Amino acid sequence: MTSQSKKSYIGIDVSKAILDVYILSEKKHLTFENNVSGIKKLIKKVQSISHVFIVMESTGGYEKLVAQTLVKENISVAIVNPRQIRDFAKALGKLAKTDRVDAEVIALFGEKMQPKENVMHDENQQKLAEYQTRRRQLIDMITMEKNRLDKASKEMKKSIQHIIKLLQKELAKINESLEKVIQCDDEYTRRNDLLQTINGVGSVVSAGIIADLPELGSLSAKEISALVGVAPLNRDSGTLRGKRTIWGGRASVRRTLYMATLVATRHNTKIKAFYDRLCTAGKLKKVAIIACMHKLLIMMNAMIKNDQPWRIEA
Repeated sequence: MTSQSKKSYIGIDVSKAILDVYILSEKKHLTFENNVSGIKKLIKKVQSISHVFIVMESTGGYEKLVAQTLVKENISVAIVNPRQIRDFAKALGKLAKTDRVDAEVIALFGEKMQPKENVMHDENQQKLAEYQTRRRQLIDMITMEKNRLDKASKEMKKSIQHIIKLLQKELAKINESLEKVIQCDDEYTRRNDLLQTINGVGSVVSAGIIADLPELGSLSAKEISALVGVAPLNRDSGTLRGKRTIWGGRASVRRTLYMATLVATRHNTKIKAFYDRLCTAGKLKKVAIIACMHKLLIMMNAMIKNDQPWRIEA
């Protein structure tokens, strides 16, 4: 592995159509199209530079193609939270926000903060993540259609119900595809079997965790909690003592984890006992649920890391 001091950091500000690139060692701005052709040109340029490490923000999906393509070419890539970049820019006094400025700030962030490489190329993982994203989209559309039923006229209800049936049919197909991808991969099957030994975790939750959190089992409890965004963060300064809060992380994983935790607080003896203890101690129910999410995630991480099923005993 190349030492940090030898790395050549490149920042990429990603938009739907354009990749704004800043090469820190050359102090040069470049622009490429965010498509297969443009990314090929980017790779050609990047491969002419020694010990490259590329940093980009998470942009809701626009970064996936370029990140995965770069990793296929054995180029190290880190995707970071946009909030970290903005806070870093403010600390540098760079208050203007343009694509060129952002690319430079991202490159500087890479040099100073030295984020870990966090993009790995795995075609099965990519396929699984795409199915899981589509699954969430379909569920959201079904929910929206159902919410329209109450206020709809009799004629419109027929239309809405028709769309709901179509969406549910498509959802069933996606669920089936998800399951097939898992069953065709030995590691996914192992994880799936282990996670489903938890009372409260079914096939839907298990597939969601496997798809959206490939790092499960490879990080420490503290690291996985921070990655997902369920670790309580201090808001203390001087004599002020604020409430502990959670923010950042992967909302998709928290959403899946939340649903699993709601079931677990009713039917999983270990999680239920922990939840009841917190509520008895005067914690708000919402706070208790988040604490249970945190506990459940840490246990999942340990199970995958140690290849051990869920144990009922404390």
